[in-house]
Amino acid sequence: MNMLSQSKTCVPLKNLVRYRSVKPNPKTGILMLNMGGPETTEDVQGFLSRLFQDGDLIPLGPFQKQLGNWIARRRTPEIQKKYGEIGGGSPIRKWTEIQGQAMVKHLDRISPSSAPHKYYIGFRYVDPLVGDSIKQMEEDGIERAIAFTQYPQYSCSTTGSNLNAVYKHYLSEAQDGNPLSASKFPWSVIDRWPTHPKLVTAFAQTIRQCLDEFPEHVRNDVIILFSAHSLPIKVAFRGDTYPAEVAATVSAVMTELDLSIHYRLVWQSKVGPQTWLGPQTDEALKGLSGRGHKNVMIVPIAFVNDHIETLHELDIEYIKELGQELKFDNLKRSKSLNDNPVFLEGLAEIVKTHIDSSEKYSSQFPVRCPNCVNSTCGAMRSFFIAQ
Repeated sequence: MNMLSQSKTCVPLKNLVRYRSVKPNPKTGILMLNMGGPETTEDVQGFLSRLFQDGDLIPLGPFQKQLGNWIARRRTPEIQKKYGEIGGGSPIRKWTEIQGQAMVKHLDRISPSSAPHKYYIGFRYVDPLVGDSIKQMEEDGIERAIAFTQYPQYSCSTTGSNLNAVYKHYLSEAQDGNPLSASKFPWSVIDRWPTHPKLVTAFAQTIRQCLDEFPEHVRNDVIILFSAHSLPIKVAFRGDTYPAEVAATVSAVMTELDLSIHYRLVWQSKVGPQTWLGPQTDEALKGLSGRGHKNVMIVPIAFVNDHIETLHELDIEYIKELGQELKFDNLKRSKSLNDNPVFLEGLAEIVKTHIDSSEKYSSQFPVRCPNCVNSTCGAMRSFFIAQ
């Protein structure tokens, strides 16, 4: 008699398959922090309202909320039109998901001790918002959390604002007023990475590829404009490290390129009447054209994926429209990092190095700007330092 056929303990094959497909809970959760962007034109006003109400990014004084809402309503039709011209919405979530998937896949392979890894998106102004993603991390039962800024260069206006959102989430959840008591897992922070070798190599790759698109006989005449999102001068004068860190990225990239190309650092995306870091990218283009320089490459040095500042401001407003007006012979933009394989590997390596170091944050993180005026900035730092 076939004893196997009589056994009452045999498990049907379909149940075995189901059992094997169950994935373990993620051990390490990586919250990828960024501004975000509206996925449809209908999302634009909500995005702008949150953005202009954020005093860390655009300080408007004591009536921040009221002025922010008013500016958002006024600017919505114009911004909706711009998003319509680049496909109807921002691709930043799509690219962040692609980057996150590649990052954790590589991490599971190179860092098995902290696996399984799971990425979460924490946007500041659109879904998925930081607080909602933290709640999902809690539901998933992760053991440790890493707040990983997707801004390579630290600024209080960007990374600082995102980290403030993490702190404020726990402050709102705390029964006793102590945000540390509301946190269900320990946090650490990757707060800046302006000169990481893979970031630098990826930028250098995109520049070389773009340079190959210029006619060979003009390549020695090409001027690179490294274009970064600008910052109000009064924020920079408080001691924000962003301008220095952007310059450090530019310097590292130019060293990788053997300093063999003419270049300048310029700034884009100024908003409102305040004085911002300059020269502005469009002003620099006008100045170069007026001096007879007709072969220019724009490199978005402070962005890791495409969004409205690259697809519309650079590609349409500057390269297509202004470029035609100024009659450049060749005005091109290097590709954004998006799914660049070297860059994707770099994301994983940044996290692995952070985990292996056992450090909670960078050496610069505990120090506030010398003239900081935001009390939340200090409280946020205390929250992460005390983890």
